[in-house]
Amino acid sequence: MKIRPFRGYRYNPAKVPDLSRVVVPPYDQIDPDACLALHALDPWNFVRITLGRAEPVDAGDVHRHRGARECLDRWLAEQVLIRDAEPALYPVLTTYRAGGETLSRMGFIALGELSRYDEGLVLPHERTHAGPKVERLAHLEATGADAGLIFMLASDPSGELLRAAASPPTPPIAAARDGKGELHQLWRITDPATIARMQALLANERLIIADGHHRYETALEYRRRHPGADWKLMAIFPLEAPGVTILPTHRLLHDVPGFDAEALLARAARWFEIERASALADPTAEAKALTSALDARVRDGRLAVALVVGAEGPGWLLTLSPEAFDAVPWPAGTSPAWRRLAVSVLHEGLLKPFVGITEEILRRQTSVDYTADAALAVTQVRKGNYQAGFLIPPTTAEELQAVVRAGELLPQKSTFFYPKLLDGLVFSRLSDGDSA
Repeated sequence: MKIRPFRGYRYNPAKVPDLSRVVVPPYDQIDPDACLALHALDPWNFVRITLGRAEPVDAGDVHRHRGARECLDRWLAEQVLIRDAEPALYPVLTTYRAGGETLSRMGFIALGELSRYDEGLVLPHERTHAGPKVERLAHLEATGADAGLIFMLASDPSGELLRAAASPPTPPIAAARDGKGELHQLWRITDPATIARMQALLANERLIIADGHHRYETALEYRRRHPGADWKLMAIFPLEAPGVTILPTHRLLHDVPGFDAEALLARAARWFEIERASALADPTAEAKALTSALDARVRDGRLAVALVVGAEGPGWLLTLSPEAFDAVPWPAGTSPAWRRLAVSVLHEGLLKPFVGITEEILRRQTSVDYTADAALAVTQVRKGNYQAGFLIPPTTAEELQAVVRAGELLPQKSTFFYPKLLDGLVFSRLSDGDSA
């Protein structure tokens, strides 16, 4: 993968001293209510660039995207946004809480050269949908702003890339807290020797897309329409480094005709060992107990999911019997690594054969909702808002790498990388060419 430094655009600290009020999560993490709240938070909030006006509009509404361009042009003219004087790579450090620990995720932001998936330099891990790409392409055409980061993972078992990308021993040039309170800090590397070293370390590396598949494929389509638009804003993180946290994405069922939990458990007993979990009155405590039990089974090398149904009563732990592994109707051509993913066990061993959740239902995104918050999942089921909740352990970085490097895609909603990157810390413009 070829990377380049660029002269980034950032908020002018003289005009915007509190970046926490203006930076935003990725566009696909902003629902209509959050969009309204971000608009109200600050008149210079970056949501005006990434999504345009606050009220719901059609994806192809050109007036919305033209409004974003007008806002961008105005902020540049008023020097709300300014451009750095020298090309740079931008180390980015996120300090956050997960699993009761304080963790740090170190990486850097650069322009990465676009390439098609079949060239083998950039590896996706999930399928995309047409709608978001149509919307993002309209935004890109109208604004000319490469404002959204692709979250990339690079293999770095020796730690050389992590050491090269480490933040300089100077104060950060920007810092902000996201909506969860996690701290994001940005530095700038302009030293030619350091930049050359980082370029050399990545020259022969294949990168995995963690988040941003729609943005990446939109950039490819923009390049097809505009030859020469060969570079995309990326944040690159060492895959093996501490701080790359992948949360599970739990499943919530709704509007499934004829769903019967007792019948499901009876059928699942063909392949799964079924255990009744202790009934707990507090959904948060129940979620913690179930996820702890799943983690224990993972440590023992066992494949398991948890089930919660009804307003009260026990949860259930379903552990795939080793002798039943080959009995599951796995999709043809899938590897052992793919089949051992917890989400694969859930989809292929339970939801499809015993609940009737087909691939088409999953593709249409009906009958199944998703959340990375186990406590929220249990709470919503106990309140009667869903027919059932399935909790799963997270996909690990090792599992992700094994499946993707073998040329496979993970099942839908297999990963939730935490924390999400922030838009608005630094960005580039397509009109600047390679921005160097």
